[in-house]
Amino acid sequence: MSLKNGLAESSYPAGEPTTQPGKRRKWYHLFGKDVSHVPLDEGYSTGSETASLHTDTISNDHNVFTAPEASDIYKIVDGFEGAHRFEPSATWEPQEEEKLVRRLDWLIALPACIMFFALQLDRGNIVQALSDGLLNDLGLTTNDYNNGMTIFYCSFLFAELPSQVIGKKLGPDVWIPIQMVLWSVVAMSQAALQGKTSFFICRWLLGMLEGGFIPDTILYLSYFYKNVELPRRLSWFWTSYQGTQIVGAFLAYGILHLRGHSGLHEGWRYLFLIEGSFTALIGILTFFYLPPSPTQTSRDGWKGLLRPRSGWFSEREEIIMVTRVLRDDPGKATMHNRQGLTGSLIWEALTDYHMWPIYLIGLSWGIPNAPPQAYITLTCKALGFDTFHTNLLTIPAYTLFIIQLLFWTWVSERINQRVLLGVIGQLWSLPLLISLVVLPPNFPGWKWAKWTLSTLLVGAPYPHAILVALTSRNAGSVRTRTVGSSVYNMSVQMSSIISSQIYRKSDAPYYYTGNKALLGVLGYNILIYIFIKLYYVRENNKRDKIWDGMSREERINYLKTTTDQGNKRLDFRFAS
Repeated sequence: MSLKNGLAESSYPAGEPTTQPGKRRKWYHLFGKDVSHVPLDEGYSTGSETASLHTDTISNDHNVFTAPEASDIYKIVDGFEGAHRFEPSATWEPQEEEKLVRRLDWLIALPACIMFFALQLDRGNIVQALSDGLLNDLGLTTNDYNNGMTIFYCSFLFAELPSQVIGKKLGPDVWIPIQMVLWSVVAMSQAALQGKTSFFICRWLLGMLEGGFIPDTILYLSYFYKNVELPRRLSWFWTSYQGTQIVGAFLAYGILHLRGHSGLHEGWRYLFLIEGSFTALIGILTFFYLPPSPTQTSRDGWKGLLRPRSGWFSEREEIIMVTRVLRDDPGKATMHNRQGLTGSLIWEALTDYHMWPIYLIGLSWGIPNAPPQAYITLTCKALGFDTFHTNLLTIPAYTLFIIQLLFWTWVSERINQRVLLGVIGQLWSLPLLISLVVLPPNFPGWKWAKWTLSTLLVGAPYPHAILVALTSRNAGSVRTRTVGSSVYNMSVQMSSIISSQIYRKSDAPYYYTGNKALLGVLGYNILIYIFIKLYYVRENNKRDKIWDGMSREERINYLKTTTDQGNKRLDFRFAS
């Protein structure tokens, strides 16, 4: 099939609403369709498959650039890195796109997962260090540990937006490796911890240097993937996060046996030193590997040393990659990948009230499961298991977590639902928390019953990949996507700060009072999820009513003259 197809000439009666007969809507496409921008001359049934995996529907049927006026309506910013490869009338076979996406998965998504693995290895090995007696060795209490984690989450939180601003200016391909090398130095230095002060300082530095990694990486992935493809890739992203817990448990099992060998007496000191060194290596390799964009994959001096001199893709493949992404979301061409954010752009993104519901649920959705996860090793120790069995007993929880993450993200794509799937995770945790509240301290088989409940809580359905992708999807512009990813992640970190203070020393080891508080938050979360769903459905219905009532001339005039930007445009539709 030819790369360029001439657009068929069409005539439209002036002054009449424009719709076209569309494809039959499947029963599971509830509460509207996932089309980010409604094409000028298209009814709402065409393109309703965008949450499915049918790439031919997405790439060649749903195309806002088919109208002759499209070039005046959807403008590409000067300096956009893919402008020379954008062909509005390009066509391709579905198999071509599927093959390209699979290559992107190997070339881009897999390295992103490895980088996230390294992040979580350094961020999460504190849990294994606890099982080796870190608190006793440093003379710390449970409350000291909670305060240290609060310091980490606070610095992590406040670093998010500044780091994202730096990353937008330098480019994620440059800034992400720099971050990794810097935090790996701090991670290794934890081998020299001596007490409370050094523990708090290292927690603060780690949070500051790791804080921007996740939103920077999400922005980077959005350069290569369509909105509908992002949730599944992000589910792999967080699979590597929990995969780190499994691999980390095995690594810890071996490394912690070094206790008493050579110059470092405690095993947890070896843990910090060895795993931090691994992150440093990954960060250095990443600097020489990551390309700035789909059209900039050829070797560029030392920066692209690990990429082929001729690049990864042919001209045709670059045209397909750029065109498919901009058809899916024209707003991605409103900034180039080395364009910084001004203060006014940041303020406009922060005051985008359509994003606030997602930030609101970010503050609380993870709280019911966070304390059981953070304390799973201490819980196992309190139940009488030794250090090494404790680490091995965490593996089933993280395995279940991965299965649930991949499954529910897949379901989200298939049935075109995001927000309501978050309710499933809350309902999963409800009977488990009730059991932890009402069960007596001791009964026949109590040790394994408590372990089972903790395992099921840690392995609850995890909507983070869905909600992160929803933040990117509903942003509607690069500036809001950049800032929104940071703000959403900041809200999640704030929830971590809250959750780190729920289990208190006076409530140990069964935390009955803390679990009652978690039940209250769980009920609140269900109500907020329902509110968010209704909010976006209502907003889309309002816009549908206005758009359907406009003639073609009125639509063209609106799109050419409107001052509305991003997700405030009448042709923009929210996913939910």
